[in-house]
Amino acid sequence: MTSTGVSTSLAGAPAEYLLPAVRPTLAEAQAWCRHLATSHYENFHVATWFLPKRARPHFESVYAFSRAADDLGDEVADRETATRLLGEWRTMLRQCYEQPGESMHPVFVALHQTIVETDVPRQLFDDLVSAFEMDQRVTMHQSLDDLIGYSRLSANPVGRLVLWVSGYRDERRGLLSDKVCTALQLANFWQDVVEDWERGRRYIPADQMFRFGVTDEMIAEKRFTPEFKTMMLFLVDHAGTMLREGGQIANEVDAELAVTLRLFEQGGRAALDGIIAQDYNVLKQRPSVSKTTKVRLLGGALLGKVASIFAPRGMRA
Repeated sequence: MTSTGVSTSLAGAPAEYLLPAVRPTLAEAQAWCRHLATSHYENFHVATWFLPKRARPHFESVYAFSRAADDLGDEVADRETATRLLGEWRTMLRQCYEQPGESMHPVFVALHQTIVETDVPRQLFDDLVSAFEMDQRVTMHQSLDDLIGYSRLSANPVGRLVLWVSGYRDERRGLLSDKVCTALQLANFWQDVVEDWERGRRYIPADQMFRFGVTDEMIAEKRFTPEFKTMMLFLVDHAGTMLREGGQIANEVDAELAVTLRLFEQGGRAALDGIIAQDYNVLKQRPSVSKTTKVRLLGGALLGKVASIFAPRGMRA
């Protein structure tokens, strides 16, 4: 129970996110966040190696906050419980900003240090929680504009957080980052059409399905038609255009951060290319990025990382 009178026990959460009996030290909390960032099923631990070392603990605390919130909403089967847990997570966030001495969870002990050192705005974290709360209410998206609006909450704050803790606070770079993050989110949705459907979700927007003559039954039956292909061609091209336009941000930051931003952009491009390579048939199997492509991307990033060591630092806003 916090001083706000709201319970934050996280009862019903995945075991790894339960509150500890004793408040961790900053070093312990940062180690907890680092472990989450380097051991989770995603490839975030690869990307963190290319990030500026001075800001790496901040990236890890931001990632831990986002990963935990996502899992509270996505890994808890009962939507009522998930909604309650996300409400508690938001309360802990408020406490982290307003009464940090009372924070017990390692995520918020570590995140407070990020807040102190970078003055990162709370709204970016609040937006992420709002997106995960929305997932509990909205399972079928009606329009492409709605989906892009959802991405403003679910994806764009992550890119802006990366920029913020790296020292970039201007809106021009923020808008470029938004395009990359939205495109990455859309690429992920276009890859996971069948998996999402089996989980009771449909991210392909209804207005585009209607426009191209695609129905829910086609997805349910995994029935790939010329109409479905034409729709996917449009959606992939739309995401690719956003990714290309937003990718200019790598030219607007210092050399070290640019390596990571290019890696994310190229990873998104590779995901879209994977859809194209199987003739847009995402109903047959989930498109994936080949090991050869992953090695090539990481090799290019490694060379970029080495080059950045000798490059002059860019000016910051």
